[in-house]
Amino acid sequence: MYTLVTGGAGFIGSHLTERLLRDGHTVTVLDNYSTGRKENLAQLANFKNLKVVETDISRGIVPIEKYFREVDWVFHLAALADIVPSIVNPVGYFRANVDGTMHVLEACRKHKVKRIIYAASSSCYGIADIIPTPETAPIRPQYPYALTKYLGECAVLHWGKVYKLPVVSLRMFNVYGPRSRTGGTYGAVFGTFLAQKLAGKPFTIVGDGTQTRDFTYVTDVVDAFLAAAKSDNQNEIFNVGSDHTYSVNRLVKLLGGPRVRIPKRPGEPDVTYADISKIKRMLGWKPQVSFETGVGEILKHIDYWRKAPVWTPDSIEKATRDWFRYLGK
Repeated sequence: MYTLVTGGAGFIGSHLTERLLRDGHTVTVLDNYSTGRKENLAQLANFKNLKVVETDISRGIVPIEKYFREVDWVFHLAALADIVPSIVNPVGYFRANVDGTMHVLEACRKHKVKRIIYAASSSCYGIADIIPTPETAPIRPQYPYALTKYLGECAVLHWGKVYKLPVVSLRMFNVYGPRSRTGGTYGAVFGTFLAQKLAGKPFTIVGDGTQTRDFTYVTDVVDAFLAAAKSDNQNEIFNVGSDHTYSVNRLVKLLGGPRVRIPKRPGEPDVTYADISKIKRMLGWKPQVSFETGVGEILKHIDYWRKAPVWTPDSIEKATRDWFRYLGK
């Protein structure tokens, strides 16, 4: 297939790009490197069927639409992430995550793309009442990042309905693995903990650490993207999770090291846990990588986080002031 991956130099995008290439597909990557890294694709330089284009989907349809010509599958992963900067810069997040998605959809519509897979976020559920959380749960975004990712999903499904585009949206839960984000503002737990481990600093545990997350290994997520692309399902939403939920304390025990506690933050759920019965039933997908195996695999690549910011309780307190200011009661 001729495929296109927006955000293909990012964490999940680079793993997806690698898998597509190794499966024999031709891949065009669009990335502006706001969160992605050129180094994430360095090991793929010898693939002649890879084209990498530095461009920004938020700037309009004209700069990007030519790259969608004769493309079969589009995987739309390009987005701004993190909670704190979305609170400080909501306009930038709307441009990237909502306007950018619309530009991608219009390019797909113009060139009659055969399949469009959107990388949605489980953050749309907010603090869920139903655990495990199904796709039919109420939508309660707690901050602009979650809202803009959900609005992007709404646009994808609307374009699918009105313009008959073959779209599927995957709501991902707490994806982790090699090449996860290292820089930017405080937020991603694995990037934070791994940099602290390398620096010999204590892990900063939010609250008592009993909160749990549906940590889902990146290669399982890539499998889900491919299952969605190969299926005939259209205008569907699927949760993508590990089929379990794991405490932060369990993660710290697996990583090994001292710990220090920091205040619990408003707008964060105590539990994230996907009901993945729908994707199992309709796509035949299920996760393959256990939490222990995934954490062990990420520790083999820990040097990737050697240049990442090393967060301390004091620097976290400063970085999250706007979080408490706007989301606190």
